Amino acid sequence: MEATAQEVDAAVRAADEAREALTDRTVRAAFLRSAADELEAARDRLVEAADAETALGPVRLTGELARTCYQLRAFAGIVEEGDFLGVVIDHPDDTATPPIPDLRRYKIPLGVVAVYSASNFPFAFSVAGGDTASALAAGCPVVVKAHPDHPALSELVAKVIRRAAAKHQVPDGVLGLVHGFEAGIELIRHPMVAAAGFTGSVRGGRALFDEAAARPVPIPFHGELGSLNPVLVTEAAAAERGEAIGAGLAGSMTLGVGQFCVKPGLVLAPASAAGDALLKSLTDAVSDTDPGVLLDHRMRDNFLAGVTERAQLPDVETPVTAGAGGEHTVSAGFLTVPAERLTGEGAYDLLLEECFGPVTVVARYTDETEVRAVLSRLPGNLTATVHLSSEEAAGQGRGAELLRELTPLAGRVLVNGWPTGVAVAPAQHHGGPYPATTSTSTSVGGTAIERWLRPVVYQGAPEALLPPELKDDNPLGLPRRFNGSLER
Repeated sequence: MEATAQEVDAAVRAADEAREALTDRTVRAAFLRSAADELEAARDRLVEAADAETALGPVRLTGELARTCYQLRAFAGIVEEGDFLGVVIDHPDDTATPPIPDLRRYKIPLGVVAVYSASNFPFAFSVAGGDTASALAAGCPVVVKAHPDHPALSELVAKVIRRAAAKHQVPDGVLGLVHGFEAGIELIRHPMVAAAGFTGSVRGGRALFDEAAARPVPIPFHGELGSLNPVLVTEAAAAERGEAIGAGLAGSMTLGVGQFCVKPGLVLAPASAAGDALLKSLTDAVSDTDPGVLLDHRMRDNFLAGVTERAQLPDVETPVTAGAGGEHTVSAGFLTVPAERLTGEGAYDLLLEECFGPVTVVARYTDETEVRAVLSRLPGNLTATVHLSSEEAAGQGRGAELLRELTPLAGRVLVNGWPTGVAVAPAQHHGGPYPATTSTSTSVGGTAIERWLRPVVYQGAPEALLPPELKDDNPLGLPRRFNGSLER
């Protein structure tokens, strides 16, 4: 199924030819809603195909498909509202210093977007996932590089989306699909591709990021690469509800067999009696977790090798050993290490790298100095979490200070919760400092559409020549800023 360079070229050119069909926002919104409807109508067949290729189970996959359809409809609403266009109109003002000419600004689609599917979310971060939905909403046709872990599902979903497109006279080329490693390289290099979205490993994402930057005309590359998602538990929080925190951690780190991008991979817990109680609760809960199947044997091999390498470091203990649960499964576990081991460069840096699968590292700290030292060495993350006591959460103690210390580390900072579960909501941000992502944008939530747009300003253009979005009488009823005042 490996696509040739000629097939990649044909897919990109067909996508470029479909751009005109997405010009009308009414058509785009209707197309997105039809896509959601068609996916729901094909649910049983799609879930069966997804389960056959990923073994994620019908319950999980049905929920993920529902999330995907919700996301498509949410972007349809965003398209109809029009706020994402960022319309700003300033009439001439000769009294200003310097004088202001007639200026009219809005955002236009970049062009063809390349999307690289993820393995762990065959619906929500794949052919019909957030990158595709937000790009189509922006008015950009898409060519998807299918993930090798679910090629048949990718073909089925692409057919469903094209069926929805046909209902609105949108050409099939609006959603292209190619398979294969070399096809992914050809896609990022194609001169008609204007931007790219990626969810996957640091190694694979960085290679594509470098390709995007090395082109004769570099393009934006919005990649989600990897994240440790640190959790800090204060001494007071551990004393107040250590058992509950331990059980919650177990549920979060083993959810989806530890294959979520926001799995907590490093936990700072106190080296005290309260911390011991937290670890006992964690031990009990993880020990009761059934083995699960990872997405493919390559990931399984990497997981087993990664756990073994980490467990062999001096002073690293394994209260519950993660490992092979069977021929195709793995069992969950966790490691502990004195936090001081993570405060300087060396072999222990391995514990500050993501290990994909159901395992986490608990670093036991003795004082706040060790906490600060570990936090100062962490790379960028999608999330950072702090568990506070009731008093700390109410503003007494260091709660606010800890929140400030965690904020530079991540795009989403949680208090007394768990990072697994990324709500599709207008205020959501799923991104973070490198290597969590390669840009400051989000891949989840309404503002994900901004990745595929660029601003343009018309100066001194006669009203008769302007696009309808920028005319004084606002014929489309768009939210805008008009002569300094916000209109809605």
